[in-house]
Amino acid sequence: MDKSDSLLSRRSVLISGAAGAAALTVAGAPSALSLPGAGAARRGEVFSLGVASGDPLPDGFVLWTRLAADPLAEDGMGGMPNKAIPVQWEVAEDENFTRVVRRGEAPAAPEMGHSVHVELEGLRPGRDYYYRFRAEGSVSPAGRTRTAPLPGTMGELSMAFASCSQYEHGYFTAYRHLGDERPDLVLHLGDYQYEYKANDYVIPGGNVRDHEGPETETLANYRQRHAQYKTDADLQHAHAAAPWVVVWDDHELDNNWADEVYEHPEEPQPNFLERRKAAFQAYYENMPLRRAQVPQGIDLRLFRRVEWGSLATFHMLDTRQYRDDQVGNDEFPTQDPARLDPKRSLTGAEQERWLLQGLRSSRARWDVLGQQVMFAEIDYQGGQDKAYNPDAWDGYVGSRQRVIEGWKQAGTRNPVVLTGDVHTNWANEIHDGENVVATEFTATSITSGGDGSAELTDKEKAYLAENPHVRLYNNQRGYISTKITETEMKATYKVLPFVSKPGAPVQDLATLTVEDGTPGLNRA
Repeated sequence: MDKSDSLLSRRSVLISGAAGAAALTVAGAPSALSLPGAGAARRGEVFSLGVASGDPLPDGFVLWTRLAADPLAEDGMGGMPNKAIPVQWEVAEDENFTRVVRRGEAPAAPEMGHSVHVELEGLRPGRDYYYRFRAEGSVSPAGRTRTAPLPGTMGELSMAFASCSQYEHGYFTAYRHLGDERPDLVLHLGDYQYEYKANDYVIPGGNVRDHEGPETETLANYRQRHAQYKTDADLQHAHAAAPWVVVWDDHELDNNWADEVYEHPEEPQPNFLERRKAAFQAYYENMPLRRAQVPQGIDLRLFRRVEWGSLATFHMLDTRQYRDDQVGNDEFPTQDPARLDPKRSLTGAEQERWLLQGLRSSRARWDVLGQQVMFAEIDYQGGQDKAYNPDAWDGYVGSRQRVIEGWKQAGTRNPVVLTGDVHTNWANEIHDGENVVATEFTATSITSGGDGSAELTDKEKAYLAENPHVRLYNNQRGYISTKITETEMKATYKVLPFVSKPGAPVQDLATLTVEDGTPGLNRA
């Protein structure tokens, strides 16, 4: 999402052992889930960045932490020594850790920013587990996570999704409320952190917090920036509440980047590929990702699938790493006819084949695309003329049509698109000609753009008039909470009246549903 427009944008091996087990059996060890505000960074504590879990399978998940005694150290090493540090971990069936089912040890190596990624397997499907770590004489906060159901299982799923958390623009209260819901699963759709130095991306009225360090370009810069975000107690609370499935958008690297093209080609950035390599390395280090996502130089395969029994399959897309450059010099809005070129791709050929094959082989009741930029066609020009966002699927019309054809050819029962990026709430019906073929839920930002407003401007009202397939639009901050069952997907838009100071209440803006077998939106 471009900083110039708050509405829309242009351009570990498991090691079991008695020593590790004994080390983690600590009477009275604290639990982040029972201590409000627990996990805020304090100098000298190695678990100052909290804990997380992610990418659940029916028999396991990823556990994550990163050691940092001085999280904002300029060298990006978090005040840790240049050596591997053993970290013990344990997993239990209860919050009090009286029924521990697995223990082990993993190294936190300096080459990986002293992060730990433990991939667990052999656990029971469809149930909650609790986990914690110990290192250097300290015990971490505890986290709650969950395994996915077995294939063939329907049941129901509570899932929340969010995007766009600019640290400087507000407090992460929305993350606190999201964590309080204790969903089964959280999707984060990108812009987890922002690259700008302080006083570069400033909202009207001024920023309420500042970034540490320069604009992120080096591995040390990105590690420091991720650490600053991770010290936020509300974000830690949300991570500790449920397993996350994450994908990036642009600000994890550079605004509106496209494959190997950076934001402003007219301003040479000869180190961009090294910057990309550093950003990808830091992203992996700071997220609960599997070994399959370890970066290989300037590449990191982030697109992947997460299956929730036979109820839902989440096809998580990467719409940055493989795309063609934006048309029209990435100016918003664009009328450049090059956007119609069928050869242009947002996903790249390999990811597109992977997606279409996954749709053909899916037996899920709901096939959900977790991705970054607006999928539905949106006209931002009033009157007879039409103009579009070149950074969204509207700038890659051939890509979008091939996905729509993929749904049709696969007989996808319930295609749903989840979107972030634009710092506003939308609910869209996706058309193929005159027919509604899918539904799109777009979550606003956690903070990006500042407080926002419940009142629509004339410009926003004009967008709605031009686009009757948009069934909801709102410019407040928050996230979307969903309930998925065999018969419907229900999405409740959660909004906050302000983010410029802590402690905002959360409110239900609206609830919309999609009925099984019937694409389109209904008010609950």
